[in-house]
Amino acid sequence: MGTMEIEATPKLAEEVVKEEGEMDESEVSPIEQVRLTVPNTDDPALPVWTFRMWFLGLFSCALLSFLNQFFGYRTEPLVITQITVQVATLPIGRFMASALPATKFRIPGFGSKEFSLNPGPFNMKEHVLITIFANAGSGFGNGTVYAVSIVTIIKAFYGRSISFFSSWLLIMTTQ
Repeated sequence: MGTMEIEATPKLAEEVVKEEGEMDESEVSPIEQVRLTVPNTDDPALPVWTFRMWFLGLFSCALLSFLNQFFGYRTEPLVITQITVQVATLPIGRFMASALPATKFRIPGFGSKEFSLNPGPFNMKEHVLITIFANAGSGFGNGTVYAVSIVTIIKAFYGRSISFFSSWLLIMTTQ
């Protein structure tokens, strides 16, 4: 096998090159566009569990699950995928990074732990986690939760009532 050449910044290339001077092929993507776009190194200093990630992630999960369920009852159901949220949250996350205050807060009872609503620029790790939240809310790409159809069939076709707790338990255990 020949060696793989990649175009990268000198700093990134130095981090990937091993002591022997060879490139580890398991760490380099065979697809050129991926190699040039996504770094194969990790920056542990990037904040992950930020207010922006939790807010946008939970909001996108709830919004997608509501919209997909709402539009699922149509004759021609409209399915909104997590790709929509992935595209939409990048500018929203960058806007939140520029608009939120960088003031540090302390929560009583947690000692000297501090947190900030805006720990720095919006980064790729936050964006990936928001996309994972959105994927969970979109029924993993399938639109609605399958067990909701069972509840709907029981009510619409069989004319029987099913309690909220029974419906909720069925949906939660089959999801």
